[in-house]
Amino acid sequence: MEVTAKARYVRISPRKVRLVTELVKGKKVEEALSILAFTQKACAKTVTKLINSAVANAQQNNQMDVDTLVIKRIAVDGGPTLKRHIPRAMGRATMIRKRSSHITVVVDQQ
Repeated sequence: MEVTAKARYVRISPRKVRLVTELVKGKKVEEALSILAFTQKACAKTVTKLINSAVANAQQNNQMDVDTLVIKRIAVDGGPTLKRHIPRAMGRATMIRKRSSHITVVVDQQ
């Protein structure tokens, strides 16, 4: 039985988050958390919290054993983009895109 946890509107670019999520895809939960503990990326903390949330959902709602959980799927989708402008030379303006992400973690028993 699959258990899901989602983090929406995370203010980190999806491209940056995908670098971290590819490290833990398909791994056991214990192994994934230890990998994230030593990953020096800003979104590693957010992904760790999300995996812990999925594990808590599995334990509380479905009475699953934590030791047998595996990250079955982890997906990063683009969220809404905040658009800002910065002044440039000769009276022009350039758009700055502040991207956000929707992260979904699915854990399942091995």
